[in-house]
Amino acid sequence: MQAFARGLAVIRCFDAEHPELSLADVARRTGTTRAAARRFLLTLLDLGYVSTDGGTFRLTPRVLDLGYSYLSSLSLPEVAQPHLERLSAQLQESCSVSVLDGGDIVYVARVATRRIMSTAITVGTRFPAHATSMGRVLLAALDPAQAAARLEEADPRALTERTLRGAGPVLAELARVRRQGFALVDQELEDGVRSVAVPLHRDGDVVAAVNVSVPASRFTTAQLRRDVLPQLRECARAVEEDLTRG
Repeated sequence: MQAFARGLAVIRCFDAEHPELSLADVARRTGTTRAAARRFLLTLLDLGYVSTDGGTFRLTPRVLDLGYSYLSSLSLPEVAQPHLERLSAQLQESCSVSVLDGGDIVYVARVATRRIMSTAITVGTRFPAHATSMGRVLLAALDPAQAAARLEEADPRALTERTLRGAGPVLAELARVRRQGFALVDQELEDGVRSVAVPLHRDGDVVAAVNVSVPASRFTTAQLRRDVLPQLRECARAVEEDLTRG
């Protein structure tokens, strides 16, 4: 089991900012020896999950197979996608659905209209939950003690000058999100980007979150509440109805 966990750690050490890594990079990012990192990389290479040019390694599309069963059984991405496309067409802005994984959110569906972040966002992209509107919606749906434990483990850090710092301020914000039923984040994940999110329910439980991300130059926070939030809530209601029918 320990070897399996370390193999997964090797896969997860690749991300949008580090699509190619050397053997030394992998060893450093996973906290293993070079010899151990080499064994895991060679195994993943033999299985087809990584490729190499002899100096660096990168993931192959086969890693998507690892998440396919989860996404298929969830059925959420397929159900949500047409509703995201409709909302995105109405607003001419990017819309996404994500789920919570530890202290991160993971994107499971997305419609992008323009590149407004320095990191390209695709299905599978992860961000720290504490600094995102969807993450705050999902954390707020947990028991406060559970949310606090996840924040303590994740060690919330500042990503911009506006990011809430530390677990205390984030927990206070989660209480407000819990009361109002939505989260609005103003340039806390990346400068120049605002977003608003609401929860998605299935059988009474929050299973995901849906959001709209906008350039700060196009929407004020007041406009997000007044013009975008009602349409986002209607989109969430439609997704929930289809999930219930499914």
